[in-house]
Amino acid sequence: MFNKNKEDKKIIYFITGGGTGGHIYPAVSIIESLLEKQADKNNIYYLGNKKNLEYEIAKKNGYNFLSYAASGMPRKLSFKFICWMFGLMCATISALKYALKYKPSVIFATGGYVCAPILFAALALRIPFVLHDCDIQPGIVTRFFAPFAKSVSLAFKEASKYVKSKNISINGNPIRKEFKTISKKQAREELSLKDDFTILIMGGSLGAKTINDASFRILKEYANKENITIIWQTGKKNFDSVTRQILDEFSELPDNLVLQPYFDKMYLALLSSDLVISRAGSLSLSEICASSLSAILVPYPYASQNHQKKNAQSLVENKIALMLEDKDCTGETLFKMVEDLMNNKVLLSNLSYNAYKAAKLNATEEITEQINKAVG
Repeated sequence: MFNKNKEDKKIIYFITGGGTGGHIYPAVSIIESLLEKQADKNNIYYLGNKKNLEYEIAKKNGYNFLSYAASGMPRKLSFKFICWMFGLMCATISALKYALKYKPSVIFATGGYVCAPILFAALALRIPFVLHDCDIQPGIVTRFFAPFAKSVSLAFKEASKYVKSKNISINGNPIRKEFKTISKKQAREELSLKDDFTILIMGGSLGAKTINDASFRILKEYANKENITIIWQTGKKNFDSVTRQILDEFSELPDNLVLQPYFDKMYLALLSSDLVISRAGSLSLSEICASSLSAILVPYPYASQNHQKKNAQSLVENKIALMLEDKDCTGETLFKMVEDLMNNKVLLSNLSYNAYKAAKLNATEEITEQINKAVG
């Protein structure tokens, strides 16, 4: 709970993080935690780009949203880089105006380019801020601003060697409270699933074409098979094409297939499952561990600094998951890994148990406390 002297004054929170779900959903978890601790929703502002996913999610949840035109930094010195610098300057001016108008007590940033303008404003106006980075190799924004932060939260211990700060906490990623409160039985009941061995195929909110293409082989082998359920999150971009391909093959959706472009309550799909095939974004990995799931990880090969592969390798080294590189992910290779795992109950159980041991279920509460302590 908040200290009494902090309850007596109006506390304004600026929360920022965007571009991908891995930056957005941890921010949402923190907002929900603040609200549970009696923070005033009217005094919480989400900052990002209204052209990005964060705007859609913030509005859906009824959050105040402040927009500026932040964009990713070009990796090469070019005319595009000069244009980006000008855009960053304009976005920072907008962020300064927001800060002067609303006078935030503290800023919480989950990393990525969306955070940079308001963090520059924080430096200029001496506003305290807390950073969280979800990856094994933190991004450039986290590394740049970490020395000036009140505290830095990291998802992985290995990330600390990249960050210069006197106040680092290894918390894991903030995740929704439902991962602690809902059982597998309850999750399956809510999705109207049978008590079968359940395989979850997912590639993030936008989907993963490589995983989708390779997963048709799995569906062909297990379609309408007793004692197996397949949950397939195709991603919004790929839902129509995947659906057409399935209908071309089977004429109707198999009885044991749950096909969705995206799950708003992703925790239900994860908690319902026994095995997941997934990209290796850090938030997905935290949720996989929180769900005690065996996993086959197919890292996105074009992620910044190849951080998804590094994330996946960490789980492989700790015997939490198996990894299949994107270039090797075909119908044959993916199906063989799934079949081998299903036939190796000991390995399946060990991966699940190691995921359970690695889960950090109190990250949200610990990060919320860090934000509370940073309030001036």
